[in-house]
Amino acid sequence: MSRFGFRTNGYGPFGWRRVGRAIDLVVALGFIGLLAVAGAVLQYRLGPSKSLVGAAEAIDGDSIRLAGEELRLEGIDAPEYRQTCRDKGGRDVACGRQARRALADMLALGNVSCTVSRPDRYGRGLARCRQGEADINAALVRNGQALAYGDYRAEEEQARAAGRGLWALSFQRPSEWRQSHPR
Repeated sequence: MSRFGFRTNGYGPFGWRRVGRAIDLVVALGFIGLLAVAGAVLQYRLGPSKSLVGAAEAIDGDSIRLAGEELRLEGIDAPEYRQTCRDKGGRDVACGRQARRALADMLALGNVSCTVSRPDRYGRGLARCRQGEADINAALVRNGQALAYGDYRAEEEQARAAGRGLWALSFQRPSEWRQSHPR
C-alpha cells in the first residue's frame, strides 16, 4: 500500500536507489567524524591563541623572552644581532644591536601583554605585544628599528618618509642578510 498516496518504489527524490536507514546512519556518522578530525587537525596546525603577561627581556630586535617562553614578534623583521649597516659616511653601524637595544628600552618601561597565535618554523610563538595601549610591534616599525613583514606597511612608510632608524642607513634586508650569513 502506498503511504500518503505516494508509491514506495525504493528510489529517492533524485533517482538514487534508497538504502536502509542503518546505512544512512553510518554514512552520517562517518561524515561527522571526518569533520571532527579535520577540525582537530586545523586546531593543531593553527595552535591555540594564548595570552602572556609580565616582564619581558629582549633576545634580539624582534624576539623576546616572556614567562619562560621565547616569542617572535609577528608582522615585523628586525636586523639580526650581528648584522651591520652603513651610515651616509660609509662607516659601519651595529644596526642589529641598535634594534635589540630599542626593543629592550621599550620592555624596560614595564610589563607587557602578548597574544601568542601559532609557532613559527623554529618553534617560537608568534606574538603581538602591547605595553598598555602601545603596540610594541608597530612602534618598532614606526621608529625604523624593524621592517614590516606582512603587516605594519603604513608604519614602515612613515619611518621611511621621515628617514628614521634603518631608513637613515644603507642596509641589507634582514631576510637577505640571514641567507648570506648562515648560522
